[in-house]
Amino acid sequence: MSFFIKSKPKRGVKSKFSSKKEHTTKAKKSKPANNNDDTITSSEDEEEKQVNGNSDTLSSDDENETAQEKKLRLAKIFLEEIEKEETARLQQDNELNSDVISKRLKLDYLKQAGRLKLSVASEYVGGEISKVNILKAKEHRHAVTCLCVSSDYKYAFSGSKDSSIVKWSLTENKKLLSIPFRKKVNVDSKEVVGHSKQILCIAISFDDKFLAVGDATSVIQIWNPADLRHIGSLKGHRDSVTGVTFRGNTHTLYSCSNDRSVKVWSLDEMSYVETLYGHQDKITSIDCLTKERAITAGGRDTSIRLWKILEESQLIYNGHSGSIDVVRLINEEHFASGGDDGNLCIWSIGKKKPICLVKEAHGCDPSNLQPFWIVSIATLVNTDLIASGSHDGSIRLWHLENKLRQLTLLFQLEVAGFVNDLVFSRNGDHLLAAIGTEHRFGRWSVIKSAKNSVVVIPLTKK
Repeated sequence: MSFFIKSKPKRGVKSKFSSKKEHTTKAKKSKPANNNDDTITSSEDEEEKQVNGNSDTLSSDDENETAQEKKLRLAKIFLEEIEKEETARLQQDNELNSDVISKRLKLDYLKQAGRLKLSVASEYVGGEISKVNILKAKEHRHAVTCLCVSSDYKYAFSGSKDSSIVKWSLTENKKLLSIPFRKKVNVDSKEVVGHSKQILCIAISFDDKFLAVGDATSVIQIWNPADLRHIGSLKGHRDSVTGVTFRGNTHTLYSCSNDRSVKVWSLDEMSYVETLYGHQDKITSIDCLTKERAITAGGRDTSIRLWKILEESQLIYNGHSGSIDVVRLINEEHFASGGDDGNLCIWSIGKKKPICLVKEAHGCDPSNLQPFWIVSIATLVNTDLIASGSHDGSIRLWHLENKLRQLTLLFQLEVAGFVNDLVFSRNGDHLLAAIGTEHRFGRWSVIKSAKNSVVVIPLTKK
């Protein structure tokens, strides 16, 4: 099967990704190489030029302001914001050196282009076990399945199998607000007050304006993170919503479901945009950064798909021997995945096979001699540090070396239970884990010694 697929839009019908009507583009021939390191090539690889070319025209809200004047005004505002941030960071009132601003602009450009790669992993030496905070709430009677963190790292939000959502203060390490379980929820009602089925995924927008929650129903509920009041409902999926993620610096939401589809939503209009098809089994995980792309794991179809929204195309990757439970982007060009085969894989978007693979990354279960599943992965975006979680009693932190082609174990953090979700704080000083007595998708195994909680782990640097 070809690894680059481009769909041809139908006339009069909104274009969708469909594996049944896909057109295959042959990959360009390259030098002889190992079959496990084949390169995916595409005429859409120059997408940055196209996007930049199409974004030159800006509409003006003011009739007296031209598009060029508006761009100049916005650029000045952006530079002023950078200068203020750097002044606060350096704690000085004197005039900033122009090199500082130039460096910041370069970093922002590389980050947006997906080419920023910071080496920070070697600075980490462990976790401060004595300062670990275990956040528990009476609402979370069952396994905590997912969590997300606000942009300023002041608040965390967690969801659990008992259909509850809790807002935590990370400065005071206590519960602030909650949305408890509701026995029956009328999604057609103007006032939705909670969830009636287990929470499976949660995400917060870049400006902390929207909190998207997916559960075992087919409806995505949108809440206000400030007071946990209901904003709206997004209907369209036909089965459990297993993943939600916001595109960086936008209010565009991507979601995936057990109905094997990926959907795109605009939360500014609280409306549906389009549906992407291609996976052959229940989709288990989804992620995105700032580009108009989404990456998904197809569970037992053993494929990972990178969806290029603008080009209406998808790239397909195969490498796991079992169900793929989680996929996370490292930067715009690389991503990590894990599944029930116990393998932790690192990928390049231009290669159809993993560029790095650690077999049985969390060891084997002595009771059945089967590998411990990789349940969760967290990446400190645009760096060489990642973390993985399983149910072997530990969270493992890894150093990506040799241009991301080698994974070296840094250290382990002891945590009992299923590590259903992992999130780094933006500055990498803390690692948050959603812990449960059972896996977020089922009850194949129950660890009675585990505590259903959110664990906040301070990380120690040299």
